[in-house]
Amino acid sequence: MVIYMKRLFGIFFGFMCMCAPIVARADFDLVTDTSDPLFLVPDNMILSETDLSYGRDVLRLGQALSYGLNDRLYVTGRVHYQVDFVDDEDGFSSIDLGGLYRMARAGDNDARLISDVLFGFKFGGSSHVRTPWFADSTYYAGLRFGRQWAGVSLAATIKSSWIFDKLRGMSYIDFIPESYFRLDENWRAGAGLTLRKSTNPHYNQEWINLKMVCQFGRTQYIGHLDYEFEDDELRVGAKVNILF
Repeated sequence: MVIYMKRLFGIFFGFMCMCAPIVARADFDLVTDTSDPLFLVPDNMILSETDLSYGRDVLRLGQALSYGLNDRLYVTGRVHYQVDFVDDEDGFSSIDLGGLYRMARAGDNDARLISDVLFGFKFGGSSHVRTPWFADSTYYAGLRFGRQWAGVSLAATIKSSWIFDKLRGMSYIDFIPESYFRLDENWRAGAGLTLRKSTNPHYNQEWINLKMVCQFGRTQYIGHLDYEFEDDELRVGAKVNILF
């Protein structure tokens, strides 16, 4: 399974690289492309993100609302709920409050690099959930940077998290490179990796993330496939983004 997923990612990423010279010359509206890894919620606008995913007999439902305070800063609130069809690890898993601040826009430097600071904390949640991401309280901060063209975005995020929990207290660092391609007026595709190094080696993770996006106006319908190598976990899901 691991070899198969690596080959699938290689084929997908190779296809995206072949498309890059074509879509790089395209002209798309970046302001409403909410799945772009460098997307910034515009001033006085609201982004709704509803996500449903399934993996390892667990169904997860998430809802997030983000509000643009100005042309550099937005805040986000998220809530998650999960249903475990095998064990009793279900219930509300966490409430997430965070934000993102754009330190540098493309027009601020000759290299046209975009850089962001992200921060937040998660709290609450059921004591029955199985991953440290849903532990009693988690604080995180990170740096996101990248380059955005008309049809292509390349980004990378470095994020550090601190989990405070009597049983699963730890910290970890995530490195997340992403590529995102606007294939035509309505279709986009993305690929990324999430590499996690934890102070508890049991929670080290390597995720492959693939997504296809269909956009109509300010609404995006996303299908995503995620695979984790360490635990051989496959997760599939659907997401709806609406920009108000």
